[in-house]
Amino acid sequence: MTPLRKRMTEQLQLRNLSKTTEETYLKCVERYARFFRKSPEQLGPEQVREYLLHLKNDRKVQTNTILVNRSALRFLYVETLKQKWFDEEIAQPKRRPGLPGILSADEVRRILEHTSNLKHWTIIATFYATALRCNELRNLKVNDIDSDRMVLHVREGKGGIARDVPLQPMLLERLRVYFRWRRPTNWLFPSKQRQDQPLEDASIRVLCRQAGRRACIGRRVHPHLFRHACATHMLDTGADLRTIQVLLGHGDIRTTAKYLRVSLQRLQAIRSPFEALELKPLDRSKDDGRQK
Repeated sequence: MTPLRKRMTEQLQLRNLSKTTEETYLKCVERYARFFRKSPEQLGPEQVREYLLHLKNDRKVQTNTILVNRSALRFLYVETLKQKWFDEEIAQPKRRPGLPGILSADEVRRILEHTSNLKHWTIIATFYATALRCNELRNLKVNDIDSDRMVLHVREGKGGIARDVPLQPMLLERLRVYFRWRRPTNWLFPSKQRQDQPLEDASIRVLCRQAGRRACIGRRVHPHLFRHACATHMLDTGADLRTIQVLLGHGDIRTTAKYLRVSLQRLQAIRSPFEALELKPLDRSKDDGRQK
């Protein structure tokens, strides 16, 4: 470990940021340094701008990814290297909120039907049933399943905030089938190669992507799609926004409200004021002579 990486790691730990944030920031800075083949201490605002433009124009990454890299580099230069130029020199991209991708209930069913590996099937089912984030699921332990209270304990939520998620009887039954087959002792979904470690994030993403391909889903399937699907389908069946906010672990209900924009049943239930107008039926037999 280089002295700079050690200093940044210590600063991240002192700020009590989550382990996921720590790992993400360090990887962003590592890729930045590798791009220029120099230590970040030898680089400045010109190189930061060049790198962020490279991500946008050459790599074609999404705005959220650029924002994460900007945040990581800001932490490096402002918090670790104590340089004050960052906010004045490096513009922050405007976030344009889009609609979350949604899998239909039929697509989720097809994905599960085309997944024969019991471990993979249980992971995908747990994603859809609980709306967990990828990192929250991979860090589940066997004793996080509380069958008496019918909840899953999420100990490593976003921002390090723990929460309980309802455990439905059907999911509990499937988890028991998986448990009797796999017999995990600590991590609920351990790594195949390293039994003392949880399944890696990349492995979970690969299994989701492959499951989507087998089911002929016409888009890239990733763990967060099941989270989006769970939230939207709960809205469709009448769950209120506040309940879904607690389930998802959102700190701000405005984040949860984006699912209102993709809930087709909610949208279709809205009555347009046009419907209330008492209009005479159109009589096409009486042409007023206007040009078509």
